[in-house]
This record gives sequence, C-alpha cells and structure tokens, in this order.
Amino acid sequence: MLAVEISTPGGPEVLRVVELPDPVPGAGDVLIRVRAFGLNHAEAYMRSGAWGEVARVPGIECAGTVEHDPAGRLARGTRVVAILGGMGRTRNGSYAQLVTVPASNVVAVDSTLGWERLAAVPEVYATAWSALFGNLALTDGQTVLVRGATSALGQAAVNLAAESGATVLATTRSRERAGLLEELGADRVLVDDGGLAAQVRGARLEVDALLDVVGNSTLRDSLAAVRPRGRVCQVGFLGGFAPVAGFDPLVDLPGAVQLSFFGSAFVLGGEHFPLTGIPFADIFRKVESGALRAGPSRVFDFHEIVEAHRWLESGEALGKMAVTVP
Repeated sequence: MLAVEISTPGGPEVLRVVELPDPVPGAGDVLIRVRAFGLNHAEAYMRSGAWGEVARVPGIECAGTVEHDPAGRLARGTRVVAILGGMGRTRNGSYAQLVTVPASNVVAVDSTLGWERLAAVPEVYATAWSALFGNLALTDGQTVLVRGATSALGQAAVNLAAESGATVLATTRSRERAGLLEELGADRVLVDDGGLAAQVRGARLEVDALLDVVGNSTLRDSLAAVRPRGRVCQVGFLGGFAPVAGFDPLVDLPGAVQLSFFGSAFVLGGEHFPLTGIPFADIFRKVESGALRAGPSRVFDFHEIVEAHRWLESGEALGKMAVTVP
C-alpha cells in the first residue's frame, strides 16, 4: 500500500510517500480502506518530534470503508469514520491507503457526504462536543466564549454551541475574520489582544463557560474572563507548549471557578469516553442539512502532503483541511 511516513523528525519536508506492507488487523481491530483523512495540529506536533517517539505513519482520523472486521461486526464495504485509538502515536496512522483501528474507535456512517467532507468532521466535532457538553456542561441559554475560534476546533465549537441554543462569544486575532465566525453562529466576535478578561468586564458580559483552544499562554487571562462559579476547559495548545510559569492555584485560580483539560487524543474511544456517547449520526445529519457548517476549507491530494502540512502550520487555512487518498 501507499503511505506517508515521517522520515525523521522535522518540518513538513520530512514527510514522504512510500510503499509499505498492508497492515493486518489484530483481535479487536478493524481494517479500513482510507478514502480521505483530516489534517490536525496533533500530527504536526508528532511529525516535528514535539511529542517524542511516535509511529512511522502519522494520522489520527479518517473516513473510508471496512476492508475486514475479524469480529464480523461490520460488513466489508461499510462506510465508517475512525478517530484516535493510538493511530499515529502507538500504531501506524491514517496517512495511508489502509489502516487498522481498534473497533471501539470506529463508527459506521449512514451519510451521503463525500469522503473529504466526512473526513473533516470526526476529530474536531467529537472533541468540541465532549468539551462543551461534558467538561463545560453547557446548556441552552448559557453564554460560552470560544477562544481561538478561527481554528478548525474552534469553528466546530462555535457551530455546536450556537446550534444548542447557547449565546456564543468568539475570538479572533484579526477583525477581518469576524464575518466567518458570525456565519458559524457567533453572537459577538472579540478581537483577542491577550487581554480578553478586561474586554469582557468592560463590555459587562457574563461568561458562564470558556473553551480555550489557545492554551497555556492565555490560561490565566481565560480564568479571569468567566463569572464566579464559571467553568474553563482547555483543549488546545495553539499558543505553544511552554508551561504556565509559576502557576499557583491559590493565586491564579479565581475563587469557585472550575478548570479542566480535555485531551481527546488520550481518552476518546476509551472505557470512560466511548464514541457511542457522541451523537455522530445527528452531527452528520446537520452537516448534510447545512445546520452545521463543517469544512473542509481546502482539500489536498495524497501526494501534496508536504504542501498540506505547510498550510496547516501557516495559520491561513481558516478551518479544517482534508486529504484524499488514491
């Protein structure tokens, strides 16, 4: 089969298309013929070496058809999406024509969406849904602030929160991108200058929940932006991996504010976070109807993977990107 491998840790240029033996599914696995896969910042971190030793073939999600399910649960040819389950970390991932995935991380899909559109949904929408309605316990009528909203994950969160009936505040570093977030359902767009808490207080906004995709570099400010007994969930590191220097809960965590972290790559599909708990069927229906405006913002061919990763790291993608597989 054709696959993309990380030849050595480094920039996008270290990715190369090679021929590898077809993988063989083990007990509890499903073999999937990959038709398209989404691009994620996690894969850039893995490729660069920032996450230490990883699998030879990257890729944490895909859309495709079942080639073989040893357990007989899924018939050959069934349309599926798959996310995580060690793909790209502890086992070869989805940047390939074939991939094996734990059955717990495979979801059958009844949808007319094209492969590239299917591939743009699973990881970001599963993560956004879990963080919004799990960690943040967001309910109809509450106000949520999505920090880092123009990212693929941020856009999915704005989409889902608005569809749920919440009032959505969204941030961008560029006023020119406000229209995009408003189209996704944001009620108000704030330009993030690093002092978001002051903006929120100055505008007399009361924030019940805050989803922070930017990460450690904005955490202190995000904690100060929510109301007493409000909730903050960190889901990303767009601002870099440097730790929060000298973080002291006694000083930096406002009284009664709840802080959590949701690391989808390590828990989704596991015992406590089964994919059956995520309403994928409803999400895909809403994508088909246009109620959810899922990507992709750009589609690449398999042999354009280096260029795709360059775009991924440029910050100019403005949403989820996908790659089609021959």
